[in-house]
Amino acid sequence: MNYQNIITIEPGKRSGKPCIRGMRITVYDVLSYLASGMTYQEILEDFPYLTQEDILACLSYAADRERQTLVAQA
Repeated sequence: MNYQNIITIEPGKRSGKPCIRGMRITVYDVLSYLASGMTYQEILEDFPYLTQEDILACLSYAADRERQTLVAQA
C-alpha cells in the first residue's frame, strides 16, 4: 500500500502528528481504535468520512515505522 498519498504531516495540525488526508484524525487514533478491539466496520460507522483504504494506510504507515526502528545496543 502506498500510504504516502493518504498520510499527511502538517506542523500546525495535531502538533505535527501523522494524520489521514489532512483531517484531524491521526494514525495513532485509528491504531488505538483497532488495538481496543474495534473492527474496521465499527470505525467506518463511527467515522463515515474514513475509508477502508485510510485504515490500511495507517497500518502500512505503522509497519513501515516499525521496520525503520533501530535498536541501540549497549
